[in-house]
Amino acid sequence: MTATATATATATAAGALDDTAPKPPAADSPAPAEAPRPAAYAWRWRILAIVLVAEVMDLLDSTVTNVAGPSVRDDLGGGASLLQWLASGYTLAFGVLLVVGGRLGDRWGRRRLFLLGAGGFAAASLLCALSPSPELLVAARIAQGAFGALLIPQGFGILKSVFPPGETGKAFAAFGPVLGLSAVGGPILAGALIHLDLFGTGWRSIFLMNVPLGLAAVLGGLRYIPRDDPNPAVRIDVPAAALLTAASTLIILPLIQGPEADWPLWSFGCLVAGVAAFAGFILRERRSTHSLIEATLLRNRAYKSGMLFGLAFFAGTTGFMLITSLFVQLHLHYGPLDAGLTLAPIAVGIVVASIAGFQVMAKLGRTLLLIGVGVHMAGLIALAAVVTHYGSDTTSVDLIGPLFVAGLGMGAVFAPLFDVILAGVAEHELGSASGSLSAMQQLAGALGAAGITTLFFQLGEHHTASAAMAIGALAVAGLGLLAGGLVFLLPRHARPHEA
Repeated sequence: MTATATATATATAAGALDDTAPKPPAADSPAPAEAPRPAAYAWRWRILAIVLVAEVMDLLDSTVTNVAGPSVRDDLGGGASLLQWLASGYTLAFGVLLVVGGRLGDRWGRRRLFLLGAGGFAAASLLCALSPSPELLVAARIAQGAFGALLIPQGFGILKSVFPPGETGKAFAAFGPVLGLSAVGGPILAGALIHLDLFGTGWRSIFLMNVPLGLAAVLGGLRYIPRDDPNPAVRIDVPAAALLTAASTLIILPLIQGPEADWPLWSFGCLVAGVAAFAGFILRERRSTHSLIEATLLRNRAYKSGMLFGLAFFAGTTGFMLITSLFVQLHLHYGPLDAGLTLAPIAVGIVVASIAGFQVMAKLGRTLLLIGVGVHMAGLIALAAVVTHYGSDTTSVDLIGPLFVAGLGMGAVFAPLFDVILAGVAEHELGSASGSLSAMQQLAGALGAAGITTLFFQLGEHHTASAAMAIGALAVAGLGLLAGGLVFLLPRHARPHEA
């Protein structure tokens, strides 16, 4: 997963288009029976701040391990698989549970799930910081992802319930600058904290910073977020969720652990079983009366093409971000702070293009996606040329241009992607469609972190690090080419935003 994609796409689609969220009462409807509701409306801007704190906490944690990974391995030990699991474990759990996260809020109450998610995320972060072994750290990262998947969907629904329709746009507009700044500053902050080594905490400080943020979200939620009642009528398809979990895990596990074990027979068996489990998930969804994904979406060619586009693009961009960080730290021998600063042009490019893209996506529609993919591929090809030319003498200055261009392409895709894909779905399908797109984004990130980094490490065993980086960048460009071909199956125009 790329965190800035969450900042631009998820905030727009999963929030503004969540039709499962409780709606504010109409002006001519009777006053709600729940006493705290009027006070909650008065506190809506404080609730927005609380939700933003939760979003920033999740966003930072999905970026900082790219920079911190080598420092963690130096301290705790572990092989290449540790670096992959730090990213993939989080996004795997997040993506799988995100499919049911919103539904769980409908069933048990959004406030309750928000508090549970924020408190659990803080506790899991503390466990990460205190972990004495790679195994416990990876387990704690998986727990972080799971609690994050409970936390994030509730925030959007809560905001929709406390803001009147005329202010909803203003509320969600706050996500762009706050999360954009977090995306740019996250890797730099992580590098600075590790470099400063405050109180001897080293890499552990990047997880400790979540504890006060999580506690603030819990205390603020207890004070300001209105209570909502559980809805026992909401049903959750547990077998479908179990099949999706099994499919994702069985595919990602051998991609990470297989190379270290020299690709034993079990690794290929897991891949086959993973594909079978995913097929079982699709069959279950088609027949279930309370499916996680609307059955009509599975027959929608434009939506399925959009899911495949996102799978290819997000897997590539997540893998690209991770191998670039590993290349500059493990092979150019940059420290965490220098690595964070080196990666900054990517985030700056994403934010610049995302802001510009929102201004023109209504006019350009899917053409903007095609432009973004082309620009991203140009940046990747330029990066491959630079590292091939300079080799181990490559500097941050040499990388600024290619990384910035690659980031521009990513941002140009992130801005319109959800709106273009959702233009092809019916109004009643929006909640399910936007939620499953967000989940796909996370699962693609887990797959990319596993697959692209496996390619990078395998190439590094037989070629120079520069060659491994160059081929890895070109492989990501190949995924971009696949995504570009799928653009022509998407709706031509973006879905208009709500007023």
